[in-house]
Amino acid sequence: MAVTEQKNNPLHGLTLEFIVKQLFFHYGWEELGNLVKIACFRNDPSLKSSLKFLRKTDWARKKVEKLYLNTFH
Repeated sequence: MAVTEQKNNPLHGLTLEFIVKQLFFHYGWEELGNLVKIACFRNDPSLKSSLKFLRKTDWARKKVEKLYLNTFH
């Protein structure tokens, strides 16, 4: 049942870490902070601090996931 639900999900199998790394490699922290206006990308950004914030903050994670889909799909 879960397999059927995930079949059309383009993010299925992708970790948040993978998504953030791909966006960072593509845009860099500065541009990423301009595109997704959250402090973890704008003020002394790091992968670790960004992942910690995004895992706790659903609305921010959704914005990052949407940017990933708009960029790479």
